[in-house]
Amino acid sequence: MLDPAAPQLVLNARMLQFSWLPADPDAVAAVLPAGVCPSPDRQVFLCQYVVDDAAQTSGLGAYSLTYLGVALDGIEPPAAGDTPGGLWIHYFASSPRVRDYSAARGVPATPGQTWLDLRGEQLTAETHADGAALIRTIARVGGTGCRVFSGHHRYLTAWGGGLLSAEFPYVAEPVTPFEVESVEFLVPAHPVYPLRPANPLTICGGLYSPRVSFAYPALPVALDQPPAATGLRPAPVGEAQVVTGL
Repeated sequence: MLDPAAPQLVLNARMLQFSWLPADPDAVAAVLPAGVCPSPDRQVFLCQYVVDDAAQTSGLGAYSLTYLGVALDGIEPPAAGDTPGGLWIHYFASSPRVRDYSAARGVPATPGQTWLDLRGEQLTAETHADGAALIRTIARVGGTGCRVFSGHHRYLTAWGGGLLSAEFPYVAEPVTPFEVESVEFLVPAHPVYPLRPANPLTICGGLYSPRVSFAYPALPVALDQPPAATGLRPAPVGEAQVVTGL
């Protein structure tokens, strides 16, 4: 198992990331732990991405991943790009190594597989878990140009009765044009379903990039404390422990 305190680097992932207004704002608020406030519009964010080759990572190997979460009041989007950070609710990873590493850092990691299929200008992203297709996104995308988005995304996870927070530095080459045409939640009985988008679909922001690089940040360690001995310390709700990025 990878040391959960160690940072990890991912290069040139193929990534679709965006957010929307939900069909049932009350259901979105209900998935949050007590004391955590959603954004006023109850915005939900989704990221579906693929790391095609182990050579693109510093130790995680090739994998695919989908995560969904809820934007929180006071957690602003980064300066470049407009997809908010917030609380991770679901986190489907194809790799046992990635799941073990993430779970040890407080992330709600479970098995799942993500595919991104680009044919001409149509991008189809599909997430499978528990033996079924859960989420299907179709977007119209163009090519990359001279634009680069960079900054930090802040994500929180509920763990041990408290909250953990981490900032993930990233660099992305977004495509233009970019338009999300449809988002389908395919299994009404699955726990992801309360986060489904409203009809008509209202997209708040996002991007597709064939090349996104980012880092899982290191956990802070006292100078006289070996990394292997570092434990995650949950903070009380509303007083999140901050794990800073690189």
